[in-house]
Amino acid sequence: MPTFVYMTRCDGCGYCVDICPSDIMHIDDTWRRAYNLEPDMCWECYSCVKACPMHAIDVRGYADFCPLGHAVRVHRDEEEGIIAWRIKFRSGRIKDLVAPITTKPWGKFIPNLREVAPPTDEQRKSQLLFNEPKYIRLDDGDLYTLESQGLKMRQGVYY
Repeated sequence: MPTFVYMTRCDGCGYCVDICPSDIMHIDDTWRRAYNLEPDMCWECYSCVKACPMHAIDVRGYADFCPLGHAVRVHRDEEEGIIAWRIKFRSGRIKDLVAPITTKPWGKFIPNLREVAPPTDEQRKSQLLFNEPKYIRLDDGDLYTLESQGLKMRQGVYY
């Protein structure tokens, strides 16, 4: 679902341009508004949608997921620490999805590598990335799975 910009809402702040990993969000020189240069090349990460303070960027749904007549809106509320997605189906039914977000300022996620111990020779020879075991919970040497957490498969679903 590639993104598109409502020109009437966009104020040209450039947050979407700064955060876009595929470098397809640009500011028009004439109108000073953002636009998606190559919608087909969109990674669909929705970073620009989440970063836009004016709520000027929306997503287009694919026909098999959201047929004609649908709407997908995103609202980021940093004061409450949530991001809400509102999906309006063609039948008029509305589904709201709310998730917590981080409210840390940009750039605060990167650890200070001067304070982190350098990798051991064993870690350097490993195929894992730096700190990957910590972030995917492999510190104890075992990958967490649904079965290892005590869940049982019944009729194709874990309970």
